[in-house]
Amino acid sequence: MHPLYKIKDLTIDLPTWGDRKTAVTGINFELYPDEILCIVGESGSGKSVLARALMGLFPSKHVFASKGEILLDGEDVLSMSAEKLRTIRGNKVAMIFQEPMTALNPLLTIGKQIVEVIEVHRPEMQKQAFQKAIQILSDVHLPNPEQIFHAYPHQLSGGQRQRAMIAMALILEPQCLIADEPTTALDVTTQAQILKLIKELQNKHHTAIVFITHDFGVVAEIADRIAVMESGKLVEINYAKNLLTSPQHPYTKKLLGAVPSILPAKSRALSSSSQIVLDVRNLSKVFNTRHGIFKGVTREVRALSQISFELKEGETLGVVGESGSGKSTLAKCIARLVDADDGKIFILGEDFLQAKGESLRKFRRNVQLVFQDPYSSLDPRQKIGSIITEGPILHGENREVAIQRMFELLQIVGLDKKSADRLPHEFSGGQRQRIGIARALALRPRLLIADEAVSALDVSVQAQVLGLLKDIRDEFKLTLLFITHDLRVAAQICDSVMVMSKGEIMEYGATKTIFESPQHPYTQQLLGAIPGRAYWLEHQLVTQ
Repeated sequence: MHPLYKIKDLTIDLPTWGDRKTAVTGINFELYPDEILCIVGESGSGKSVLARALMGLFPSKHVFASKGEILLDGEDVLSMSAEKLRTIRGNKVAMIFQEPMTALNPLLTIGKQIVEVIEVHRPEMQKQAFQKAIQILSDVHLPNPEQIFHAYPHQLSGGQRQRAMIAMALILEPQCLIADEPTTALDVTTQAQILKLIKELQNKHHTAIVFITHDFGVVAEIADRIAVMESGKLVEINYAKNLLTSPQHPYTKKLLGAVPSILPAKSRALSSSSQIVLDVRNLSKVFNTRHGIFKGVTREVRALSQISFELKEGETLGVVGESGSGKSTLAKCIARLVDADDGKIFILGEDFLQAKGESLRKFRRNVQLVFQDPYSSLDPRQKIGSIITEGPILHGENREVAIQRMFELLQIVGLDKKSADRLPHEFSGGQRQRIGIARALALRPRLLIADEAVSALDVSVQAQVLGLLKDIRDEFKLTLLFITHDLRVAAQICDSVMVMSKGEIMEYGATKTIFESPQHPYTQQLLGAIPGRAYWLEHQLVTQ
């Protein structure tokens, strides 16, 4: 069989002011029709630059291929004219981006954006454009295709938007589909649906797929072959089964070793006499949204319904569930970033919801959050030292004491003292998350809420941050409310797990019990949807 793509000794240069000279160096591999090649590696490994280069897409004129060839059906993509590149994009090669909300035009309906692809690339098919668009929306299992055709991106859920992106990419039945982290931000059940869909469509259209990801669960689920990249170099490429069971390169072994186990960690012994730090009783929250032509129709969304649970000192509770289950609303209500409609929240035995003024300020010291995206939650114009000391100083702490505490915290989270004089953009994603943790700890809270704090991180960085949270929890006797859609992560850090769906608690109990003997069908569905579950269970049960 002849390869669809043949990459020969490819080197892509970065600007002279970049962190390194090249984005990718000396890359060689082939891509065949009807195969899925997963490219894995940490952030900065060159995965996305390589993927975009396959379509002749470079982020700026300062990033360019200085050496090598990218042969598509024997033609070098790097020497193609702009007009020629426009003809292959969409026709021969299409791309699914990580975040569909930023890739889709918010001013155009989904149908208009799909039809536009046909109008630009296949004007002779214009009369059949509507029927083809409806058919492809049906093929990607979107409900009510005609309704979706006339909907705008913001009217769809995250999973539906990703399906619409896939429909747009496949409308012209390209020979190659490039998927750049298309499931990273999705919950496990939606992720499982998207992976199954991609496999179905590949079998139907015999498409070659390049799948960029840092999730080895996804890799175990769909890959025919795996290419591992480190700092711009292709360090290992092999068939999926061979690479996952017998990795050769130390970097591949390191990545596989950092994948969270699907088996729960050993249970910790928690004292029955420990103080109750958080006591939530019958917490409810309803959001009312207006829609319709004149916004006259009110729709009631019950985000939380009669939620009750307790957390003792030093305990970690994992809150899991799909997007829209109420996890983040629960966190915001407990931190009083959103006002609950009904119920009680007691912090260390005192009614948090009744606190006002100075009393509320005192409570806020005891409840701190670590956000999902540290870059958007850190002031880009403020130096790290100022970010960490700002809270304690505002709460009346002596400046010199706050600064000394800041240096201690930087050391605790694994950063050096020089970090205090740097800005957030000068750090990696994992380092920024460590800074977010240091900022939260600066106020010496009793309860730390981590809202999807590791979901966007590479597996090795994720393992480091999880280890850090465990160490900090044990050292400071912190109570931790850990919100995540990744059940493998919950299995490693949480003493107990609360499963939520549509604002209600489906199941609540010890982590080991929930994972080994789930009672509720919804919990069983979540556990069954973990990417690569069959492989990881077989592999980890054998090795442990």
